[in-house]
Amino acid sequence: MLDIRLIRERPAFIAERLAARGDATASETVAKILAFDERRRHAETEAQGLKAERNRVSKELGARKAKGEDITAASAEVRAMGERIAEFDTEATAADAGQREMLLQTPNVPHDACPPGRSAEDNPVVREWGIKPIFEFTPKSHIEVGAALDLLDFERATKLSGAGFVVYTGKGARLERALINFLLDLHTREHGYTEVGVPFLVKPEALVGTTQLPKFADQQYYCERDDLYLVPTAEVPVTNLHREEIVALAQLPIKYAAYTPCFRSEAGAAGIGTRGLIRMHQFDKVELVKICLPENSMAELDALTADAEKALQLLGLPYRTIELCAGDLGFGSTKTYDIEVWAPGQNAFLEVSSCSNFADYQARRMSLRYKDAEGKNRFCHTLNGSGTALARLYVAILESGQRADGSVHLPAALQPYFGAAEIRD
Repeated sequence: MLDIRLIRERPAFIAERLAARGDATASETVAKILAFDERRRHAETEAQGLKAERNRVSKELGARKAKGEDITAASAEVRAMGERIAEFDTEATAADAGQREMLLQTPNVPHDACPPGRSAEDNPVVREWGIKPIFEFTPKSHIEVGAALDLLDFERATKLSGAGFVVYTGKGARLERALINFLLDLHTREHGYTEVGVPFLVKPEALVGTTQLPKFADQQYYCERDDLYLVPTAEVPVTNLHREEIVALAQLPIKYAAYTPCFRSEAGAAGIGTRGLIRMHQFDKVELVKICLPENSMAELDALTADAEKALQLLGLPYRTIELCAGDLGFGSTKTYDIEVWAPGQNAFLEVSSCSNFADYQARRMSLRYKDAEGKNRFCHTLNGSGTALARLYVAILESGQRADGSVHLPAALQPYFGAAEIRD
């Protein structure tokens, strides 16, 4: 969440940066947050003053009582003070809750370096890599390729779970497993990330820490009996590994890689289950998470993005990297790069990774700090990015590697993991 001290000191700046996201009510939001803050601080100050006065009077009453004086009226005054203190404490608690709720619902401010703009149409392409494959035939979609080679079964998945799910079968399941192992090995052996295996169910506070709650509650799968949520991405459990901790300066940067299935309810989302693997309720992903010093986070974002791009380079898949404008940023991000891979069967680029710097926004929500060289506790900066999402990567591999005879040629880097150079009947 945003730093309340920064909002107090620079309200116009915060309102301006929030407005850059396209928020027409940014000034009103800042004013409401400050109103709650003023109420809370006023009530706390009044309560503290009354408590000091009550303590002083109580000591005097003790002395007077020891002398045998009548303290009935004065005792009633002390009780009245206590009641007034309770009222101020209640007011402070209510104002604090209101302030926190507003801060939890207020997005991060875009970094000054973010391009201006209101939507995805305003996102500049910062680089492109690779040459799009040329076919002597009309390329098929991954749905057609997968069906012909018996790799994907959407009908039985629908029978099991409804739309938005898939069953990987035979060599299709082996290809998915090969991709997971390839990505984990790349990021742990070549890029220096520590692999972690995390739970796929998390407590509500974990989603609050990484901004999925309370803002996006309708997109989560919730297990009411145990008050647990299925993870929408490994970002949630992995970033929260150090929630409410003070990490040593020497530990930073911390770099984690994790595989998890991801579960997205995406209530009301159009297109679920109608475009094969492109939009799913459940899909696999290898996630990269970094926890670092504030002064290093932008450089770490560039390195994180390069790590995700390297996977596509090794697989020989053409892609482009775009920089999100201020109006297209995710809720908690201050700066983001999206990586989109080319899918010939779709004749389109598909997002396979979103690499974001959250600055101290998530760290404040989860009380994640480090002790600096002077011994003071500071908030860390957190980053994450898909390294990459497998469903759309799977799409690109099938569609880019397809041949006229129906077989699929696999990238050389993936062949040792799959155990063959191609997939055919």
